Amino acid sequence: MIRAGVLLLAVVISGAALAATPDASLEPPARPGANAGLEAAISQVSGMHPVSRPQSEQRLAAAARPADLPLLAPGASLQPIARPDSLAERVLFKRRQRRKGSVCGDIDIQGDDIGHVSGTLPGCGAKDAVRVREIAGVRLSQASLMTCNTARALKTWINREVETAFGRRDKVVSLRVAAHYACRTRNNRPGAKISEHGKARAIDISGFTLASGETVSVLYGWQNRKSRKKLKKIWRAACGPFGTVLGPEADRYHKDHFHLDVARHRGGTYCR
Repeated sequence: MIRAGVLLLAVVISGAALAATPDASLEPPARPGANAGLEAAISQVSGMHPVSRPQSEQRLAAAARPADLPLLAPGASLQPIARPDSLAERVLFKRRQRRKGSVCGDIDIQGDDIGHVSGTLPGCGAKDAVRVREIAGVRLSQASLMTCNTARALKTWINREVETAFGRRDKVVSLRVAAHYACRTRNNRPGAKISEHGKARAIDISGFTLASGETVSVLYGWQNRKSRKKLKKIWRAACGPFGTVLGPEADRYHKDHFHLDVARHRGGTYCR
């Protein structure tokens, strides 16, 4: 009887001791260093030591974090990665190159300064002419001699309608040039007035090459129901930037191209 009472008393005392211990936990001990990297990163960023959390909260936080999300290494920066200096230098170098290759004081007009051009016929020639290779990102099929006024009119026309005439996903990337500067009379007729081509104020466009590689010609595209509407829109958009705009419906000389020049007429823009 005495021995049984002693055993019962020992059990009661042990239970009271466990109840009096505030930090006692029936949960299994946490794995050492499970979040050491994360807590070290927080300490580096905030300058404060991490506050220890109950083990149950630690397990919940670990479960909430995606398994493939890496822990921050000690000293890791939370700032976005800066663009390498070499990339910034390449961008600046490319812009300097474009500026160096520009004419007419416009970085979007790439070419060479030619200066004075004299012709073999009276009335031909031009002052401060330029030879243009590319305008507003659209290449010319051949480097073309023209005045800066003509080049600026081309840029306005390209930006207004030409580049996206066949869709923004299939932009015009090149213009097929049929003629530019040439010292000759209008339509090469003997005794006629000097053509605007002879003054470097005109250019003839016979087709449009798209990003997909397709080329839409004025000759065949004008007869095609699908492309004719778009070509007419391009032709109409040239009226304004250019003083004279002639297309397939103007006469037999322009069946296969658009003639564009910057001559001004008393009655306004002449479009046919």
